[in-house]
Amino acid sequence: MTAFDYRNPVQLQFGPGKFKAAGEIAMQHGRKALLVASDSAKPTGQLEALQEYLDAAGVGHAVFDQFMQNPLSTLVEAGADMARKEQCNLVIGIGGGSAMDMAKGIAFSALNEGSIWDYVFGRKIGTCALPIILIPTTAGTGSEANRTAVFTNPETNDKKGLVNPLIYPKVAIIDPQLMLTLPKRVIAGPGADVLFHALESYISKNAHPVSEMFSLRAIELISQYLPVVYDDVKNVDAWEKVTFASTLAGMAIDCAGTTLPHALQHPMGGLLNVVHAEGIAAMYMPFMEYTWAAAPEKFAAVAKAMGVDTRGMSVEEAAFSSIEAVRTLLTKVNMMPKLSELGVREEHFDWMINNALTTMKVVLSNNPRVPDAETIRTIYENSL
Repeated sequence: MTAFDYRNPVQLQFGPGKFKAAGEIAMQHGRKALLVASDSAKPTGQLEALQEYLDAAGVGHAVFDQFMQNPLSTLVEAGADMARKEQCNLVIGIGGGSAMDMAKGIAFSALNEGSIWDYVFGRKIGTCALPIILIPTTAGTGSEANRTAVFTNPETNDKKGLVNPLIYPKVAIIDPQLMLTLPKRVIAGPGADVLFHALESYISKNAHPVSEMFSLRAIELISQYLPVVYDDVKNVDAWEKVTFASTLAGMAIDCAGTTLPHALQHPMGGLLNVVHAEGIAAMYMPFMEYTWAAAPEKFAAVAKAMGVDTRGMSVEEAAFSSIEAVRTLLTKVNMMPKLSELGVREEHFDWMINNALTTMKVVLSNNPRVPDAETIRTIYENSL
């Protein structure tokens, strides 16, 4: 068995109704919280409910609701300024991956001087962060279970993650009942991202026995239950499986990272504000066609986890069948966009290729087969 190190300090409060305990949980970690809320938290009543739970527990709060789907580092700085001004000693993020990543960045920046980019690129080492509680209201990024937060620099258009153990949440409150009002697009995109995280962490060169266990179970669950919640948003039992898959996949990428598709999506997210999962989905078939032969045993296991009957197939046949399995799942949830539909044009390729090769070099190197510039161009072209 491969040697490995594993640690994840996040306390997972998982299950229907867990949201109601938010106030009691928060009071164990701070007396005044900065609430970082997504733009959906108000109309759904989730932000108001959280405030009521905190009031009942005697936890003060201020609300930071400046939000966008690809969080800007400037918004993180504004949130950190507000946390200091309001004398908050706790940060609670409620929403999808963007809100949770912003909460992490704000908690970190509130106690570490200078630009967050100094810490992203390793020019400075952080020393501390405010305690973080995360409450996901979509099932996708798994940010509630890891030490990564991704931001965009509006000056350079770089989109890159801060990876730091200081931003592990103290607690993640994962309540499937918070998903019951999601529109289909917000079920499909984050749900597809669960598959992407699980598959890429599984094939990553950094995968180890624990991460592989998380990855495969997440693939099994999301393949079976994402179409169920897509067709029936009120199915709490199915949402339990989907939210658990999201958290498992988040734990898996915490160990093993992501691979080629994420490396190629971040530049278009930073430059063009392309929705994360949609940009990745557009490239997934070309990515799999390019990569599968470099790790056939892994892709064969992916196919089996997705429900393909691989008995009687050679390893190569089973591996190749994973491509159609992914295509079928993405088609079921209407997640087969083209890059051209997302605003990407050939004129953007040179900048995106250079950005991927420079800022996303580590992620590219995780892929079983590492592309050069011309291969990246071909993948972009085949995704248009």
